[in-house]
Amino acid sequence: MTFIEAIILAIVEGLTEFLPVSSTGHMIITSSMMGIASEDFVKLFTIVIQLGAILSVVVLYFKRFFQSVNFYLKLFVAFIPAAVFGLLLSDYIDALLESPLAVAISLVIGGIILLYVDKWFNKPTIHKEEEINYLTALKIGFFQCIAMIPGVSRSGASIVGGMSQKLSRQVAAEFSFFLAVPTMFAATAKKGYDYLKVGGSFTSHEINLLIVGNVVAFIVALLAIKSFIGYLNKNGFKMFGWYRIIVGLTILLLMGIGYDLKVV
Repeated sequence: MTFIEAIILAIVEGLTEFLPVSSTGHMIITSSMMGIASEDFVKLFTIVIQLGAILSVVVLYFKRFFQSVNFYLKLFVAFIPAAVFGLLLSDYIDALLESPLAVAISLVIGGIILLYVDKWFNKPTIHKEEEINYLTALKIGFFQCIAMIPGVSRSGASIVGGMSQKLSRQVAAEFSFFLAVPTMFAATAKKGYDYLKVGGSFTSHEINLLIVGNVVAFIVALLAIKSFIGYLNKNGFKMFGWYRIIVGLTILLLMGIGYDLKVV
């Protein structure tokens, strides 16, 4: 992997990780277009650069992360389902990650849902994060588990889950961002441990790639989150729904004409 390829993938990660559009689907198209080999380090890279994206959430919502113990308890409760199912279904999830077809179908179905989600859940009663109770947090955590199917989108699943529990669009999106911190950190730690466990090591070039990737993902994610919240409050999810459908159909079209899509 070259530095240019690493920067491009990090930009894609930063742009898509917190939007309800599926970073996995975008990684498939981007890596395939650049012809990046599906190697162990490349797979690790796409996970580890999530740390940069995580840091952007902490920086943007710095005060929220130091306001109360209750805040962390709710995040922990919401994180439990992903931790349990992630460990139990890790082999199944890895198998699905090798299927561009599964990603494409998930993108299209998720897109259709986003076209109507604003109409389905248009009477929120929770307008502040402090109003979320533990049971509601747990339910959102179960919704997040749906994103273990590649192409669903972690942020999309948790935001829709939040809105189904009467959270406003902004509160649902922000809670999804907060929940990303323990979820993505755990996924990064596990991927790194698995990589080292089988004898993986890092060259100086690979370490530099990881540093550059995290820095770029951090900067891009900062801009993406701020822009997303502003757009969401004014326009809702419909544009993201159509966008997902277009990306999913693009993947299906590429597969139909025999294009070799490699899932990173």
